[in-house]
Amino acid sequence: MVDYLLDTNVLLRMSDRTSPMNLIAGKAAATLLVQNHQLFITSQNIIEFWVVATRPVDVNGLGWSVEQTRAEIEQILSQFPQLEETPQIFSLWLNLVTTYQIKGKRVHDARLVAVMQAHAITHLLTFNPGDFSNIDNITIVHPQSVLEATQD
Repeated sequence: MVDYLLDTNVLLRMSDRTSPMNLIAGKAAATLLVQNHQLFITSQNIIEFWVVATRPVDVNGLGWSVEQTRAEIEQILSQFPQLEETPQIFSLWLNLVTTYQIKGKRVHDARLVAVMQAHAITHLLTFNPGDFSNIDNITIVHPQSVLEATQD
C-alpha cells in the first residue's frame, strides 16, 4: 500500500464535471483506492481549489459561486483524509524553495511537497508532472498512467 497526496489539479478535474479530464481523474483515484492505496489532501489543496473554483472563467477559473465551491469542498473533505498542518512544514518548504531555487507560483507546489515530506508521503498524483520534476525523492504519477497500468 502506498500513500499518495492528491494535487489540487486532480481535485479540480474530479469536481468539474465539464472538464475533459473529469473521468480520468475520478477513475485514477478510484483505481488507486481499489488497489488499497491511501489518498490524502492538505489544507493547501483546499485553499488552491477555492482560488481556481471561484475565479472567473475568463481568467482560467471555474466561475463557481461561494456556495457551490463550499459544497464541493465539503464533499472532498468527506472523501479524503486531510493531513495535519505541522510546525515542520514551514522549515521543509523554506529548504525546498531555497535548495531548488523555486520562484513565483511554483512555491505553492513546493509547499505540497513539504507537506508530503512532513508526513513521509512519497507519491503525488498530478496532471502537471513538470511542476515537480526537478524535486528529488518524490514519485510523480500522472492519472493517465494509473489507468494505463490497469490495462496491461
